Amino acid sequence: MKIAVLGGGNGSFAAAGDFALSGHEVRLWRRDTDQVVAHRAAGSRILVKDHNGRHDTQLALVTADMAEAVSGAELILCPAPAFAQPDIARSLAPHLRDGQVVFLPPATFGSMIFAKAARDAGNHARASFAETGTLPWLTRKHGPFEVAITIRAKRLPVGVFPLDQAPHALEVIGRAFPDAIEPCGDALSGALMNAGPIIHPPLIVMNAGPIEHFEKWDIHKEGTQGAIRRATDALDAERIAVREALGYGAPHFPLAHHYAKEGEIWMYGRGSHDRLTDSGDWRERIVLTEHRYMREDLRLGLSLLVSVAGLAGVDTPLAKAFLAIGSAICGEDFARGGRTLEALGLGNLGKAELQTLLRKGF
Repeated sequence: MKIAVLGGGNGSFAAAGDFALSGHEVRLWRRDTDQVVAHRAAGSRILVKDHNGRHDTQLALVTADMAEAVSGAELILCPAPAFAQPDIARSLAPHLRDGQVVFLPPATFGSMIFAKAARDAGNHARASFAETGTLPWLTRKHGPFEVAITIRAKRLPVGVFPLDQAPHALEVIGRAFPDAIEPCGDALSGALMNAGPIIHPPLIVMNAGPIEHFEKWDIHKEGTQGAIRRATDALDAERIAVREALGYGAPHFPLAHHYAKEGEIWMYGRGSHDRLTDSGDWRERIVLTEHRYMREDLRLGLSLLVSVAGLAGVDTPLAKAFLAIGSAICGEDFARGGRTLEALGLGNLGKAELQTLLRKGF
């Protein structure tokens, strides 16, 4: 299968390396031409480290040319942070062709940004856009061309835009992630599966003191205490209430299952939290005003949740509180500058009109 991976961060390297390890033809697009030159000089390879050892993988292409990267690709995967999506979407928009599937894992409703960018570019190709609830890999780069994969996702709830094209999109994505894909409806349902805005805002806000005091801090180990977990569960209950008010059914993938020793298996499977903390890769320096946990998950993710909750008629006091505290930490109004339905150009739509758009497309 021909797959294009967009980006040069942890998730993009894990995707490119893991897909190559599985025998797919992988093209990696990176925005930075100097990094592309260096990667090509190193043989266009990625060293993947996982529980089975070290694997030297060969990419078909590393390029800064978007047209070259996505030409003929059946699947285009973009695991870049949500705040990078608008620029990447504009670069990709003119090059999409019929049948191509753009998969954003996860996306904070970024599927709409990519779809609108194609429409605004005058590209009427019958492409589809999908998003899921988490990055399919718990991963960190260990060097310029080396990535460690601690966990591979076991269950990926996927929503598709437009929903009418879901059978084709899910079939293509399923070939890249065998036995992991679970349809969850439209793209907004997929966006409301995103775990990042639920797990990270309580961890960074309620651990702000030690994060700023210590050189490195593992928010998933020392930072995940009972009081914080209770706040996380309450925040997650607001997300699930919004899903239910919009008519989305179970499973809702409550974050509590990520930590549980029994019961329903979460996206990363059983025991993933312990393997994450045991790896040591998440003991890191976090600059609160700059890190993606703040800029992506809190600023964009919670502003989207609060905005959609308003449409659904659901109160979200904790989401609003974390949004307000994040705004105070960064000296910005995240509620106004985040990813609201208004910011996405959808603020004039009622619930029924939005659901029609999500089903049929533009």
